[in-house]
Amino acid sequence: MSNIHLSLCIATLNRAAFLAITLQSIITQATNEVEIVVVDGASTDNTAEVIATAKKTFPRIRYLCLAEKGGVDRDYSKAVELAQGEYCWLFSDDDILKPGAIRTVLEAIHDQHGLIIVNAECRNSDLSQVIETRRLSVNARRVYALSENEQFFIDVVYYMSFIGGVVVRRDIWNNREKEKYFGTSFIHIGVIFQRPFDFDALVIAEPLIAIRLGNAEWSSRAFEIWMFKWPALIWSFSHYSDVARASVVKREPWRKLTALLRYRARGAYSMMVYNQWLKSRLTPGWRNFGARLIALIPECFANIIGLLYYSIVRYSQIELLDLRLSRSYYRNCIAQLFKGFN
Repeated sequence: MSNIHLSLCIATLNRAAFLAITLQSIITQATNEVEIVVVDGASTDNTAEVIATAKKTFPRIRYLCLAEKGGVDRDYSKAVELAQGEYCWLFSDDDILKPGAIRTVLEAIHDQHGLIIVNAECRNSDLSQVIETRRLSVNARRVYALSENEQFFIDVVYYMSFIGGVVVRRDIWNNREKEKYFGTSFIHIGVIFQRPFDFDALVIAEPLIAIRLGNAEWSSRAFEIWMFKWPALIWSFSHYSDVARASVVKREPWRKLTALLRYRARGAYSMMVYNQWLKSRLTPGWRNFGARLIALIPECFANIIGLLYYSIVRYSQIELLDLRLSRSYYRNCIAQLFKGFN
């Protein structure tokens, strides 16, 4: 496999139906310069059968099924460890590549950028409808030089929370600390940004990926991840200015009551969440009272407020989709109410 230039590295767990579609989107355009590495975190579904079927048409798939679940960060790290390509595309197990994506990235690799960021479009969960044409709001390719490291961080790091858009030179990954970021849910962010770049980075503006929205495995842990793990990771990069880090996420976003209301509207914030994460952190006073009060607001009511806000005040198709997919979607609540009367 000495001719392998690009390894698509996928971590998966019990997502066989999605993985089959993802692999097909890769295989139909893969060349002999490409391999696929799949690390399976001990799936109990038919993931192994999906891999076996895919290998019949594309032999350059290497599959490792772990004996026990170790977490998504460990699994991606293991996938890169097994990879043989000069570059690793850290791809998700449920999204798809658009036609010509691999050819475009292989051409970009020839310029030896240390990091390549691939733009994506957002679709609904069955991929039938485009919700957002460009997740990263750029209209032209851009190379960020070494002197623009902080500007790159400001412009791109939030988009990079979506791991599927990251293509990194394997030697850069291998020469950086990894275990420190196990459990963060964003190992790629930790590995890439743990110290200032000594390489340039290319952003490809053309959307080459279709993201399947509303299908994240961590929906039940959304509050913990986005209110605590994500800001803790971003603020651990002390070589970036406070202004740069604050432009990505506030140090303690959970102090903002509007953020709590947003998560309540999605069904991700409750009295149990308040007791676990906020009760001991908020000193007695109006903010503590407000956080507790929001946790007591009926989810349906909060959901209606969110739908009105993102429909009229600050229109966002993605926010509206999140609200409609949540368990607190007001129509679901009304349906349950009528069910109780029957």
